[in-house]
Amino acid sequence: MPLAGLACLGLLRSVARSPRFHGNRSSGGRSLGGLAHRPGLPALFPGSSSTILRFQHFSSENKTAENPVSPMLKHLIMKIKSTGPITVAEYMREVLTNPVKGYYMHHDMLGEKGDFVTSPEISQIFGELIGIWFVSEWIASGKPKRFQLVELGPGRGSLTSDILRVFKQLNSLLSKCEISIHLMEVSPKLSEIQASVLTEENTKLQESSTAYMQGITKTGLPIFWYRNLNDVPGGNSFYLAHEFLDALPIHKFQKTEKGWHELLVDIDPGAPDKLRFVLAPSITPATKAFIHDEESRNHVEVCPDAGIIIQKLAQNIEENGGAALIVDYGHDGTKTDTFRGFRGHKLHDVLISPGTADLTADVDFSYLQRIAQGRVATLGPIKQQDFLRNMGIDIRLQVLLQNANDVHTRNQLLRSYEMLMDLDKMGGCFKFFAMLPHCRLRPSDQVMKPEHSSVSAAVAGFGELTLK
Repeated sequence: MPLAGLACLGLLRSVARSPRFHGNRSSGGRSLGGLAHRPGLPALFPGSSSTILRFQHFSSENKTAENPVSPMLKHLIMKIKSTGPITVAEYMREVLTNPVKGYYMHHDMLGEKGDFVTSPEISQIFGELIGIWFVSEWIASGKPKRFQLVELGPGRGSLTSDILRVFKQLNSLLSKCEISIHLMEVSPKLSEIQASVLTEENTKLQESSTAYMQGITKTGLPIFWYRNLNDVPGGNSFYLAHEFLDALPIHKFQKTEKGWHELLVDIDPGAPDKLRFVLAPSITPATKAFIHDEESRNHVEVCPDAGIIIQKLAQNIEENGGAALIVDYGHDGTKTDTFRGFRGHKLHDVLISPGTADLTADVDFSYLQRIAQGRVATLGPIKQQDFLRNMGIDIRLQVLLQNANDVHTRNQLLRSYEMLMDLDKMGGCFKFFAMLPHCRLRPSDQVMKPEHSSVSAAVAGFGELTLK
């Protein structure tokens, strides 16, 4: 068995000694609704001064009772009246992270009572295997004395909590390593929830020079919160971004008979309290920057913010070591229109009642590869089903099933497993993508393509786990 497989299996067996099941947190969620991808763009219709895009409205809610004029909608209408139509990227940024009215700033959008549910909310096993992966990479990198776990967009803190439980279980291995937890979170509401999940009740959270909050985890590790990745200290860092990049602002472009034009959001002249998509009448700076002559699709989405973050992670990994694990739903540069909204676990029209629903778009992993390569090696993307199976999810499930005391708990475990692994659910929808220092892999493995079987054996999770 490859050394990575041996290390992973040893760590898994150490964690598997803990038979405790912490409960099935929820079911359903944005990731499942995300399978109902939004239809492609319909035909274009010429307007008097610009081209209007007439999207199919697919909101699953009652239209007659829908579309109250939300505070965010009022804000956007005033903004458009003042400056003209705005890009989809600016629309997303305002709707999701506006300090006063943004969706992420004051909502607890996760869980059954929220708008979507993520894999860590479904099963503890997901976070445990992620924790094992990071420890495995820490071992493979020579067991450096410092270990910074940096999570981007940590949700309710469930994933970090499960990882910390793994760290505690492997304390004899990690005892001589200085571990710290760093969370990048812009939402005041979610940071409060994370603190309640991850720190002791009597922990007094403080501010530091760069972090807006800091404290001690329930397992005794220092933990810090930041609003910007640039504020996170450099050094040997292991980065985690789970369902984070999909919510970053995208630019959308449509190919027409007259060339490429960017999609903008404008006020509907026939209904002044509603918004619509239009095509920019001339080439925008974003069109010049992101559309290339060899592009074969007729509709393209580009997320420059994701590119900036990947560049930052790659630079730190190249200079200081560590690794990054990106988990999201996405594609390899083949999809077109994936922009969609979720509210109450149902698809929701992206222009209706902005600020009351989540907005998201599939991650273009081919774009991330182009941005990262040169500085670091990349692995994947591979399906969630493959990654979790390679990490030994079946072994961990059997331990929990054997120690389950009642039929209800066993059924919960099996339903959670199915949700995570079924190719028609999260197992096929979500992809895993890793960035590592070039020195982490053998020289012959440094051309990182998913079909290269020689690469898969080098890193846990990206090659089959063989038991001998």
